Parts: sequence; structure tokens; C-alpha cells
Amino acid sequence: MDITSLYHVNSGAVREAAKQTGAAKKAEAAQEGRDVFSTMLHTAIDNLHTTNSYISDMENEELKIALGQAENTHDLSIALQKASAALQYTVAVRDKFMDAYKEIMQMQI
Repeated sequence: MDITSLYHVNSGAVREAAKQTGAAKKAEAAQEGRDVFSTMLHTAIDNLHTTNSYISDMENEELKIALGQAENTHDLSIALQKASAALQYTVAVRDKFMDAYKEIMQMQI
């Protein structure tokens, strides 16, 4: 039996199945893109909350030192370093987001 003639079978059912498969793959890719963006956005927001927390801790340590309630300046130094590092990281991430936004806005459609 010769099956070479079956290689070029092109029925409406085959075309429809191919379209549905392609549409499903496109929908799945779009959903994955939304999931990735959503995850990145929530991570960025969580990092902002962490940065704000470190800055608040730093301010509390400064107040304790100023009011004479703290005897150890080491805690203040640690709080300052944490707040500084978190703020630098946050600014760097913001700058990268702004660069990406500018690049997207300059794209021709």
C-alpha cells in the first residue's frame, strides 16, 4: 500500500484543527506574558514596601539616639546601611523600568 498520497491531504477539518491549535498557543502565550508581568509588578511593589520598612526602621533608630533612649549606635549604623542599600536598589529598578517604558513608547507600530 502506497501512503505517499496521504502526505498532501488538506481537508477543512485539518485546517480548522490547525487554526484552533495556533489560537490556543497564542492565547496561552498571552496569558504567560500577563502572569510574568503581574509577578514582576507584585515583586516590585513588595520591594517598595521593604524599602519603606527599612527607612522607617532607620528613622526610628535616629529618634532613639536623638532622645537618648538607645545606647548602641551600632543598631543605627545597621539601619542606615540597610535603608541605603534598599533605596539604591529601588532607584536602580525604577531607572530600568523608566528606560524600558521610554523604549516601548518610541516603538513604531
